[in-house]
Amino acid sequence: MPDKEQNVQHFLDLIRRSRRGKFKLYIGMAAGVGKSFRMLQEAHALLRNGVDVQIGYIETHGRQETASLLEGLPVIPRRKIFYKGKEIEEMDMQAIVNLHPEVVIIDELAHSNIEGSKNEKRWQDVRDILEAGINVISAVNIQHLESLNEAVQHITGVEIRERVPDGLLQFADEVVNIDLTADELIARLREGKIYAPDKVEIALRNFFQPEKILQLRELALKEVATQVERKVETEITRPSDRRPERFLACISSNEQTARHVIRKTARLASYYNARWWVLYVQTPSEAPDKIPLATQRHLLNNFKLAIESGAEVIRTEHTSVAEAIVEKTLALQATTVCIGKPHLKMWQIILNTGVFNHLLKTLSGQNVDIVILS
Repeated sequence: MPDKEQNVQHFLDLIRRSRRGKFKLYIGMAAGVGKSFRMLQEAHALLRNGVDVQIGYIETHGRQETASLLEGLPVIPRRKIFYKGKEIEEMDMQAIVNLHPEVVIIDELAHSNIEGSKNEKRWQDVRDILEAGINVISAVNIQHLESLNEAVQHITGVEIRERVPDGLLQFADEVVNIDLTADELIARLREGKIYAPDKVEIALRNFFQPEKILQLRELALKEVATQVERKVETEITRPSDRRPERFLACISSNEQTARHVIRKTARLASYYNARWWVLYVQTPSEAPDKIPLATQRHLLNNFKLAIESGAEVIRTEHTSVAEAIVEKTLALQATTVCIGKPHLKMWQIILNTGVFNHLLKTLSGQNVDIVILS
């Protein structure tokens, strides 16, 4: 992009940022650490200071100490929807935009909206509310972060289905960790402050084991520390000789490997506050009429995941995967190429072309790093 166009784009970005509402995000290691409680405390403090603050959505989960804090706060009524014979309540995003409070409190950021809603996810509603110029205070647990999905599943043995993209944390103006020790959290659980009494023992045997809580706590602390470091890097001007990082994630049609590469590269790009791309090379053997519909569906889902995670997706046709990677790496001026541990089919494609050494030599000659994500 020419310098003049870059300057114009930078000015437009500044204008958009000034119009966008501010976004404060509370992160916790697990349910029950006190995110909703803290948001409501903050709402009362804002109200006492004459700020127009409204409750867009809060979930008390039957916790009395949280419910009591709702008293005296203006609450925007939820919209009622009949779905499969049942009346369901959802946050009323349009009512929030129409009322246009100075600050709105929105809980359960990873929530999936009911079918037929404007947006599929609540975090997308929050994004629209911010774009409307309304300041938002919200909360999410660390296990809902997209790029940590596999790590959390390894720790807890549970796959978290409701997730938010990592880019949302970068979108936040302030990220605050609500921290408790494992003993404090388990004590709150035993006191009935997190779940109903009949669910306590089940929770203690599953999710709320001290070793699991400790690992989730570590993830939360590291994530917030990374966000603080990123803000220091981007907002405090200081001389640096470090080149700007640009990541190219290369994926195949293998669903699990591709998701793994996307999530890992998203974390790297987030850490370096870097621009990144996802490249899929369609060889003649993977033409749409030659691969199963299920594989095509997985590809589309992974493209969607990449976009939500902040990547730009490139889909290109080429007879050689390795040659295509070289061409796109040089064209995009990528500094790091990320590939998954090659499954047999992709490995054979690369080796059989006879240009794998060319790939390594060309990229290393251009000072490009190659990372194999095992």
